[in-house]
Amino acid sequence: MSLRVKLTLALLITSLSGVLIVAVLVQRGTINEFDSFVMEQERANFIADMAAYYEAFGSWEGMRMARGRLPVQPNGEPPVQFSPEDHGPIAKFTLVDQDGKVLTPNKDVAPNEVIPAAELKKAAPIVVEGETVGYVLTNDEFPQRDALEEAYLDRINRMLIMATVSVLVLGLLLSLFFARSLSRPLREIAQAIRSLSHGQLDQKVPVRSRDEVGQVAAAFNQMSADLVKANQLRRQMTADIAHELRTPLSVLVGYLESLCEGLLKPNPARFKIMHDEARHLQHLVEDLRTLSLADAGELQLNAQWIAAEELIRLTAAAFSHQAEQQGIRLAVEAEPNLPLLHADPDRIIQVLSNLVSNALRYTPQAGCITLAARLDGDVVLSVQDTGAGIEADHLSHIFERFYRVDTSRQQSENESGLGLAIAKSYVELHGGTISADSQVGVGTTISIRLPVSRLEKDAA
Repeated sequence: MSLRVKLTLALLITSLSGVLIVAVLVQRGTINEFDSFVMEQERANFIADMAAYYEAFGSWEGMRMARGRLPVQPNGEPPVQFSPEDHGPIAKFTLVDQDGKVLTPNKDVAPNEVIPAAELKKAAPIVVEGETVGYVLTNDEFPQRDALEEAYLDRINRMLIMATVSVLVLGLLLSLFFARSLSRPLREIAQAIRSLSHGQLDQKVPVRSRDEVGQVAAAFNQMSADLVKANQLRRQMTADIAHELRTPLSVLVGYLESLCEGLLKPNPARFKIMHDEARHLQHLVEDLRTLSLADAGELQLNAQWIAAEELIRLTAAAFSHQAEQQGIRLAVEAEPNLPLLHADPDRIIQVLSNLVSNALRYTPQAGCITLAARLDGDVVLSVQDTGAGIEADHLSHIFERFYRVDTSRQQSENESGLGLAIAKSYVELHGGTISADSQVGVGTTISIRLPVSRLEKDAA
């Protein structure tokens, strides 16, 4: 069975069960209420007749007769014989005088039998001129209905059957509609998944509601978009890796072929060029290995407690000579009493070094690079330069692998184009985040947020 058929059957069975239960309850309730109504009417008429009899004769003397006889009528007509199978008022009710003696016996009570006072409390009184002159007891076993009553109940039952059939037809139509509405998005998602499995990654399904099914459809669309983006990044990364490997390999192959064919003579300068290209290849491969370990979650941290100020001062000391040679001022700013960080100092210094190296590359002479540490909920380490800045369109992509703001710019020596991607992996491995803020013509600030424990915040 398909889901649509299952939903239709489930909704139909549920509606059928509910309708049948309601129909049975209504039918039984109608019969009981009808019988009660008829009995109340007959009892009221019987009480009225007996009251009229008492008013006419002034006593119940005419009622003291043998079992199986109707009382004398108020018009003076003689009593009429009847059998216990008759279904007149005399079979439905028992007349009792004010002293509790039975005046109209039946198969359950004998003439002049005294009814207990407790039962008389349940009886309907006969009141004549403000005085209770007798009681009417309703027998436990009601006689059968007459033809008119049965015909009335038959009409009620036919209307209930018609209403039940109408509701069932409506329930079937609504079940088909709702089953189709619920199963349609799932069929669309299933079809999109089949297309996805055949390599057609760019799949979108319409989001028709905001319920759980709609959320599944929206999640599928997001997954599809992520897969498309990941596939594009994979292809771009493959092309970038091929490009990055091709340049140094071409240089190495060219020099080696020329040396082997005797077109070039070996000398230290040519060996140094070949060595630099080989180092560049080694650096690129090492960076790729680092990223693959990060993706697999296998990078290990040698975490220890260390001061944030010490991290930025060690980084500044490593680049002070290069900054001085380029005529760039390298400043360090740290807030006092910062909490200690539980981090791998080598990894964090590697991240900061990569950021400072990039800043030195794009900061003009007489510019300034500032390494800062401050507390803003988390410890924030930042590297700010006064370089050319990065346009907003490129800012959100600078942490992607092999991404270049200037596509015409070639990588410098020992630069793999993976430095910021590796920095992001290291920071996220510490449970932190890295972000960039830049303004063209003013400079760029890259901030690293590293979490600290509540204990360390309180101590600070």
